Amino acid sequence: MRIKIDENMPVDVIDVFENTGHEAHSVYSEGIEGCSDRQLIAICKKEQRVLITLDNDFSNIFAYPPEKFKGIIVLRVENQSKRAVITLVNKLLPVLASSEEKICGNLWIVEENRIRIRGIGS
Repeated sequence: MRIKIDENMPVDVIDVFENTGHEAHSVYSEGIEGCSDRQLIAICKKEQRVLITLDNDFSNIFAYPPEKFKGIIVLRVENQSKRAVITLVNKLLPVLASSEEKICGNLWIVEENRIRIRGIGS
């Protein structure tokens, strides 16, 4: 899966995804940190990348209709520490592996104890 890691995510998340066979790029590595949400999602759309973010703005299906994008994954953790985010990503990986086709055109809201899917394939 081709992934774009938002600037609000720990940089170590890139390694977690790459170590499991995903192609992960970060906003930082591409020098686009500070760009607007609209610019970021347009870049993801152009590159056919799934956006992974902590930014709840992307969970607004009216502003970011999931069917227009490769996929959006919003992680929701109470404690946004590096450890908590990486723990949640590690919980997400097996689900992604078994449901990779379900991300396309959908919004996944990933919480510590559940995943909600909204969009065309939900």
